[in-house]
Amino acid sequence: MIDVYLGLGSNLGDRHTLLLSAIELLVQRVGRLVRCSSFIETEPWGFASEHPFLNAVALFRTTLSPRELLVVTQAIERELGRKEKSISHYTDRPIDIDILLYGDEHIDEPDLKIPHPLMGERDFVMRPLHEIQNHS
Repeated sequence: MIDVYLGLGSNLGDRHTLLLSAIELLVQRVGRLVRCSSFIETEPWGFASEHPFLNAVALFRTTLSPRELLVVTQAIERELGRKEKSISHYTDRPIDIDILLYGDEHIDEPDLKIPHPLMGERDFVMRPLHEIQNHS
C-alpha cells in the first residue's frame, strides 16, 4: 500500500457536493481514505474568474500504480462533469483532482508529473496539505 495525496478543487456548480462526491468515488476506486483536510475557499489561480474555488487535500492508501491512479482520477473528473483537462490555460471546472504526492516516487512524463510541479506555489494546496500532514 502506498500513501497518495490528492488535491481536489471545484469552482462550478455545488462545489461542496462535488468534492464530497469525488471523495466517495475515490474511496470506491482508489483505496482507503486516511485523512481529508478542511474545505477552504480560494480565489482562482492562474486565470481570472468570478467563481471562487473550494479546495481540499485528501490522503489515500492505495495499491494502484501512478498511471492507474491517473486513469481513475481523470475518469472521476469526467463523471462529475469535467469536459477537458486544462492544457494550455486554466478554466472554470466542476471538479479537478491532482496527484500531488505518490509515496516518495518521482515521475516526469508528459502527462504525469509527481510530485506535482506547481504545488509549492499554490497556497490552496499547501495549506490543506500541511493541515493533514501535521495531524496527530
